[in-house]
Amino acid sequence: MKTIRVFPRRTSMTPIDDYAFVGYPPLIRSPADEVHISVTFTWDMQKATKLLMAWEQYYPVVKIGGPAFASPSKDFQPGLYVREDVTFTTRGCNKRCPGCLVPEREGKLRLIDVKPGYIVQDNNFLQAPRSHISKVFDMLKKQRRAAVFSGGLDTDYIDQWVADELRSLRINQVFLSCDTGGRLFPLERAVQRLNYLPREKLRCYVMTGHAGESLAVAERRLRQIYEIGCLPFAQLYQPADRFIKYPPEWKALARTWSRPAAMKAEMKKNHRVVEKMLI
Repeated sequence: MKTIRVFPRRTSMTPIDDYAFVGYPPLIRSPADEVHISVTFTWDMQKATKLLMAWEQYYPVVKIGGPAFASPSKDFQPGLYVREDVTFTTRGCNKRCPGCLVPEREGKLRLIDVKPGYIVQDNNFLQAPRSHISKVFDMLKKQRRAAVFSGGLDTDYIDQWVADELRSLRINQVFLSCDTGGRLFPLERAVQRLNYLPREKLRCYVMTGHAGESLAVAERRLRQIYEIGCLPFAQLYQPADRFIKYPPEWKALARTWSRPAAMKAEMKKNHRVVEKMLI
């Protein structure tokens, strides 16, 4: 069965095959049995509804779903709703972290079949049993490119066994996270265990602006994360029920602390200021 997949916006994870489209129907359309409109972000839901009506003019079966609609995800098929080389080996998460929608949308952690791909996008891969983790690592050793853990590795589960197993892999990037000041210690402990990886390969998702956090507090946490040994990837908090329009200073903070060259320049500038104060 031929299925067209439609996405409201293009991201780094969007498929690029002939049956993947972004936005409204093109003038020249491929024959297909169904059209699936996949929506990741809640703020795209209104646009997705308009896309539904547009694609229904040309195809008899048009369905809408995705994470924004809390659609069930029973399994995973590579290349269908995310591009080739991206894989999921688990769904859900057993934690309930502030601001995270995964437990609500996907429920408790469950294992799914390990499909090939060098980019692991699981929400909390390290909650899985070690037997499953070992299967994933064995799969990654067979990939043509170095592993990217872009879904993030939970610092609470990076023990010495995990650190030793990761050392046996070719690593492109590992993403950690530190969404509150209270997560700085687990992050530092994890980075110490992964000390064989340079800062350039250790990224850290950092949610900013949540629960009334001030700009100054957010910036201080970002600087601390850099000093610990990670390159922060700042993300402005967005609730599920609305879109927050942040002022320019918040956007500038997120822009600086998500681009390695910009944050390195900012840290050098700060060190020069401190040196002048000490003279």
